[in-house]
Amino acid sequence: MKRITLIAALAVASSAAFAAVAAEGHGPRGAIAERLKQADTDGNGMLSREEAKALPMISKHFDEIDADHDGQVTAEELRAFHQKRQAEHWKKLDTDGDGRISRDEAKANAPRLFEHFDEIDANKDGFITPDELRAAMMRHHRDR
Repeated sequence: MKRITLIAALAVASSAAFAAVAAEGHGPRGAIAERLKQADTDGNGMLSREEAKALPMISKHFDEIDADHDGQVTAEELRAFHQKRQAEHWKKLDTDGDGRISRDEAKANAPRLFEHFDEIDANKDGFITPDELRAAMMRHHRDR
């Protein structure tokens, strides 16, 4: 559960960073886009329930993602689902709702995030903002 919390926290702040990398066709979003393209066997730009079986997480959450319940998952529906999940995870970490994760919040809710707190807190103000987390994710993916 603690590992999931860290991953969720990192995912919350990383969507803009991933979008920038994906625009170049590299990095995690580029890899995800390629997997989606491969799963879309009929090439219509959407995933049917059958096509989604090739992507376990999408398959598992198919009905949640398919917002208009037309039996197809579009890129827009995937993006909206991802943003909703990110916001939910950030809210769980940011228990006081101030838009930042304090050292105490990280320690209580995401011990692995807490372990890297000082690396991520770029301005050393004792809080991690989405921008700081996004920048840390970009550094992490660049250095891999």
